[in-house]
Amino acid sequence: MARRKHLERHKVGRLGWLRAAVLGANDGLLSTASLIIGVASAPTSHSAILIAGVAALMAGAMSMAAGEYVSVSSQSDSEKADLKREAAELKTDPKAEQAELAGIYVKRGLDRELADRVAKELMDKDALQAHARDELGLSEETKANPIQAAMASAISFALGAAPPLAVAALAPQKTIVISIATVSLGVLAALGALGAKAGGAPMLAAVVRVVFWGALAMCVTAGVGHLFGTAV
Repeated sequence: MARRKHLERHKVGRLGWLRAAVLGANDGLLSTASLIIGVASAPTSHSAILIAGVAALMAGAMSMAAGEYVSVSSQSDSEKADLKREAAELKTDPKAEQAELAGIYVKRGLDRELADRVAKELMDKDALQAHARDELGLSEETKANPIQAAMASAISFALGAAPPLAVAALAPQKTIVISIATVSLGVLAALGALGAKAGGAPMLAAVVRVVFWGALAMCVTAGVGHLFGTAV
């Protein structure tokens, strides 16, 4: 009888891109919806509301891209510096580096003899890769990619900002505030549920959390827009 292949579908591998995508979309949706609601709550024209929405989308997407690029570039520079340092140490004192790697495996539960053998065999194959993975926690899967991160953040922000902007363009001016709030909270709830499901987390808690903070942000900006509009 053939053995059944054991398949494991863990959620952890998704967390990096999932977190960035969900955060970008939530940020785009919430910031754009809140800004449009704030502007629409003050006496202003429909065209001014749309201009504010488009400006919020473009500025937010570029800000997300620039911030993510700078942040991930700094991470990439640190990774390269660590690898360069590690390569120099491997060249000057390989025995000490092998002992250090074996010590890591001992802490993970291997006995000393097996840890020494594993460390030697891995270093014989690719010493720098072994130390990068097990000492520094670096791998090709987790390697920082500034351009990819910047593009992903900008795109996710723009996609999140699209629903409230579309509603602002299509809804009558008298109902813009309530229409944007309703659609935006619905999309926020869907994003919260999707993110929770993909990450294997409880869906209800994620939906309640994102809807609560989204509603609060929209109420605050609506109040500010109404207050300043009345004052003017």
